[in-house]
Amino acid sequence: MPTLKEEPEEVAEAAAEREEAAHSGLMQQMGLMIRAISASGVGKTLVLLIIAVLLVIVLTAYGQIRLNRWNKPFYDALSRRDFHDFLLQLGVFFVIAAVLLVLNVAQKWLGEMLKLKLREGLVHDLVRDWMLPRRAFWLANAGPMGVNPDQRMHEDARKLCELSADLGMGLLQASILFATFAGILWGLSQGFVFRIADRDYAVPGFMVWAAVIYAGMGSLLSYWVGRSLIPRNSERYAREADLRFSLVRVNEHLDGISLAGGEPDELRRIELHVGNVLAATRRLVAGLTNLTWVTAGFGWITIVAPILVATPLYFAGKISFGGLMMAAAAFTQAQSSLRWFVDNFSVIADWRATLLRVASFRRALTTTEVLRDFDSRITYAEGEPGTITIEDLEIVSSAGWDQLKERKVVVRAGERVLVVGAPGTGKTLLFRALAGLWPWGAGRIARPRDEQIFYLPRGTPYLPRGTLREVLAYPLKVEGFDAGAFVHALSRLGLERLAPLLDVTSRWDRELSQDEQISLAFARIVLQRPPWVLVDDTFGSLDDETLERVIDVFANELERTGLINIGRAAQARDPLFSRVLHLVKAPAGKR
Repeated sequence: MPTLKEEPEEVAEAAAEREEAAHSGLMQQMGLMIRAISASGVGKTLVLLIIAVLLVIVLTAYGQIRLNRWNKPFYDALSRRDFHDFLLQLGVFFVIAAVLLVLNVAQKWLGEMLKLKLREGLVHDLVRDWMLPRRAFWLANAGPMGVNPDQRMHEDARKLCELSADLGMGLLQASILFATFAGILWGLSQGFVFRIADRDYAVPGFMVWAAVIYAGMGSLLSYWVGRSLIPRNSERYAREADLRFSLVRVNEHLDGISLAGGEPDELRRIELHVGNVLAATRRLVAGLTNLTWVTAGFGWITIVAPILVATPLYFAGKISFGGLMMAAAAFTQAQSSLRWFVDNFSVIADWRATLLRVASFRRALTTTEVLRDFDSRITYAEGEPGTITIEDLEIVSSAGWDQLKERKVVVRAGERVLVVGAPGTGKTLLFRALAGLWPWGAGRIARPRDEQIFYLPRGTPYLPRGTLREVLAYPLKVEGFDAGAFVHALSRLGLERLAPLLDVTSRWDRELSQDEQISLAFARIVLQRPPWVLVDDTFGSLDDETLERVIDVFANELERTGLINIGRAAQARDPLFSRVLHLVKAPAGKR
């Protein structure tokens, strides 16, 4: 097993969550989640479910009061050896138990539906914000909060909703039960008097105070021992997400790993993540073990505590044996309600850690456009149809500061422009800036109003899972094109063999070679015929035959389509391009 250590991005993620916890309290995070769920469209359903849960819990509390009162006549009948009354009280018990059973089942169903609706609202809100135009890309490049968003929207959101429902219902039920049984305890012990050295000391409702003090001691001790569980749970979830991402990444790149013989290196990386998960889990286990000393210890004492507290009333002759059992049962109910914090502290710590992760993720989603601490921003505007205007464009990143040498550029419809970059310049960042994905820098970009721009990034293009017809139409609807247009688009790029597979659903990124995937991207352009195409150095990766097909396509079907290709200096001799622009490093003083 390799040496356990946290990788730099893992350290940054943990630091970001600690900073989030420091600047956002529990109430702010809960308010953030409540607003998210309320805005998702399930707010009314949740209100109705909460009202129904409250009603069922109140009825259950009343049933338990009736059951508590049943203790006195039942045990008194036993002490008198009254068989007839014993049978009568046994029948009463079965009636009360049957009603409570129905209420328990109803509460379980309502609780599960509450979890379902909470998750529906929260996940829909997170996914909707994540899938806002360019938001996911900005978040992924905005720092450690963008690490493993799938974990936060899937597993963390699920746990948060389930734990919130369980803890919320448990706290509500504990509060109602304490309020009801505290009244019973007060009535039983309101006239209790301690006698010390021939002097009487009245302690009205001493059984209530005994329950409060007993549960309060357990709660304070539980908090003191178990407070470290919150960061330990959060760390474990982060490490679990890293491990899952590592496994998925290996599975997605099995061919490259196998061809390079990289299995030992990938094994080392996976074992590192496994080691981090195990180390985080060990720290969590240690914390849970320490907490168990408190919760289990109080659990064992609770077996005799109710009898010990009620015994003074019994020996003072104020209650019968049946009254003793009734008082003991009432004390058990009251202090168990007060012990809710003790019994659930490990779950509360888990919930608090999950709330922190989901709340920090949602806050990042809603503020991600201001996360970069750069003074300048590229201004984006809607310009006149048929023109793209670029003025004083500069691009800033942690790697440096680049600028377009030509300070004002106007590209008109049908014009083909090549942008070449000096060594060390960020050509891909220029592509992202023109596409609106990288707003950090300076200058102004005016894109044509109401005109589609087709973006073709560097490397293998994205092919969504679906039929080949859907892949070609993406992100538009298949119904918007004639059936013959799909076959024509494939044939123009030499992909005729795929025509019979147009309605087959598959992982086309695995079925097709990289060259075929790039050709398919150009076939998509032929089908959709956008007025503008922005390319990030894809022409340089085409073989001669495919390049000839692409040039022919732009000369015929796409003769009115404007093209901006961020490519290489050698392409300046290509007759396809009528103008060349230059990306250069900014002057030393500005950098």
